[in-house]
Amino acid sequence: PNDTFTFHGLLTGAVDACGFDFAIELLDVQALNERVARGAFDAAKVSFAAALGLAEEVVVLPVGAAVGRGVGPVVLAPRRAAASDTSLTSRRAASKFVLAPGEQTTAALLWRLFHPGEGTLKHVVFSEIMPALARGAAWRGVCIHEGRFAYGAWDLELVEDLGATWEHATGLPLPLGGIVARRRLGPERWARLTQPIRNSLAYARADPQRALASMRLHAQEQADAVLWKHVELYVTHDTEDLSDEARRALVELVLRAVGAGAAPGGATLDVA
Repeated sequence: PNDTFTFHGLLTGAVDACGFDFAIELLDVQALNERVARGAFDAAKVSFAAALGLAEEVVVLPVGAAVGRGVGPVVLAPRRAAASDTSLTSRRAASKFVLAPGEQTTAALLWRLFHPGEGTLKHVVFSEIMPALARGAAWRGVCIHEGRFAYGAWDLELVEDLGATWEHATGLPLPLGGIVARRRLGPERWARLTQPIRNSLAYARADPQRALASMRLHAQEQADAVLWKHVELYVTHDTEDLSDEARRALVELVLRAVGAGAAPGGATLDVA
């Protein structure tokens, strides 16, 4: 919902494209990560964890990012399982399935950073995680997007807020994902590309009720209260323009990922 809110003006043609010919595709976050890695897009919203593996090919645009506090992925479990096995460090836990929304997602990276060796990660489309947990098909699930707000309806229990864990460990907001552009486009195009995205965000903020139609069209969770809560948390001042604190958070994510062997040595996330 935060992305369809931000891109509402461009998706509906209400905002001038500033000379660009946009062909916009809306995809699951891991599908975007994979297609960007294959060179499919000139610019795209990706997980910052995925951007780490593409650091030599892309730069981060200063607009459109999801960075904040209280926005992290949540670790969920079936209520009965959570009550009977609350220890994430038990020996039995090492062999249990942990569902995650994609190998290159920041959610999966956070699990690896804070719970190395715990559970066997199994990657599925994010919208399949809560139903699978409700069926008892996995021990834990790392949930993103609307999962933070809707897990109670699936009779699931919150085991851990990975965003809170990150904030406690670093003192910084959590950088989840952002818009990247190919380095080959060059600084002039990077700068021009930020403008229509920023204008689209401004258009949605000026008339949020109109943006609701775009959010409803593509959301997995249709409750309006959930959609607005998502926008409230994930569309921040850093979505409009990355702050110095957000940039420090990106540096911290890089350092921790490299230290854990989850990103190549010398990786950086350069902001255009």
